Amino acid sequence: MAVADDIALIQKQEAELVFPAFDEAVAFKIGSAIRDRALAENLPIIVDIRTFDRPLFYAAMPGSNASNPDWARRKINVVRRFLKSTYRMVLEQQRPDRSFKPGEGLDISDYVLAGGGFPVTVKGAGVIGVIAVSGLPEREDHGVVVDALCSHLGVDGCELALPPEAK
Repeated sequence: MAVADDIALIQKQEAELVFPAFDEAVAFKIGSAIRDRALAENLPIIVDIRTFDRPLFYAAMPGSNASNPDWARRKINVVRRFLKSTYRMVLEQQRPDRSFKPGEGLDISDYVLAGGGFPVTVKGAGVIGVIAVSGLPEREDHGVVVDALCSHLGVDGCELALPPEAK
């Protein structure tokens, strides 16, 4: 699949994975589902779910490491600034060094081009927060979040899933 096709599919994910409402209970349910999957599949990830004013759910799985929370924090900052998924930003920016162009004025210590941050969008309110996963290759981090959102929202995940990356 070409990069343009991946970007179009991620835009479709962002448009369709919209909540009717989002609160602490929803964050806990989604975070717990991601945690349960991570435990079942031995995924060495952290999960950080928050609105833009406060954290709502956090879990670190066995095998995750001390750098994962910082990667998640920087992904969260990217979603907050651009209101779209971080993997989409990776594909749009095409910057192998994981930094934004110098003219953007975004310090690498606070912003990173890495997949795994996905906007929490509420119908009628817009993007209000982020679900971030860190610990797997970025396309997989992104996929873990999308799978959980599809399941929670009752959306056919097969239709929205990115195909495996061509090697």
